[in-house]
Amino acid sequence: MITGVAFCPQPPLLVPEVASGAAAELDALRDACRAAISAVAAGRQLVLLGAGPRSQAHSPLARGTLAGFGVPGEIHLGAPTCGGDLELPPALTVGAWLVRDALGPRSGARGFSVGPDFAASPAAVELLTLAETTDVALLVLGDGSARRSTTAPGYLDERAAGFDASVADALRSGEGRRLEKLDGELAGELLAAGVPAWHATAAVLPEQIYSARLSYDQAPYGVGYFVATWTLPGARPAPAAAPSR
Repeated sequence: MITGVAFCPQPPLLVPEVASGAAAELDALRDACRAAISAVAAGRQLVLLGAGPRSQAHSPLARGTLAGFGVPGEIHLGAPTCGGDLELPPALTVGAWLVRDALGPRSGARGFSVGPDFAASPAAVELLTLAETTDVALLVLGDGSARRSTTAPGYLDERAAGFDASVADALRSGEGRRLEKLDGELAGELLAAGVPAWHATAAVLPEQIYSARLSYDQAPYGVGYFVATWTLPGARPAPAAAPSR
């Protein structure tokens, strides 16, 4: 069963080497992501969900790269050993970095890329089957609108603040159906990259209301970033675990 969910944004700027001299500007966001991941992951199978060009399952050996952002090297999803394909899309690559930062390199995390066909894909079936047999925590990667200001990547759209407010309300609710109702067409116009992963999350969650906490809701650089944790009432507490860096 999916007993916990951490929602985090996916900007490459979360990786300090990408942000370079501006890294300190997102320290509070990194801290919030670290706390959210740690709150849901310990003692559970961690599974990352993030948008990709096609729906695909990724083993802990899968790798991603931020070379396109000027950072050499590769980031393993959950097992820093030889082998594994260089296949992670940018969202899951940033997610893999966040997991390594919060839990260390040997988290055993798995991942699923969310493409347009996710709901009917073998990847979705595999995730649902995993959740039937394993205590799962999800890490869902996604940004809100990238049109919150005149300096935002997509420039200012007056609808962006209202859309992001609906995302924040959904994340506060603990209800998967609230995520499902987010307007995908409007999200595309507002460059809200998180909606595919949020919709996919709604599709795989049990029909229960989670205890929810929204710990970060800001728009630095004109992009909506959110951090939230959902935990299933009655689920066993996650045991404390020291990071293995």
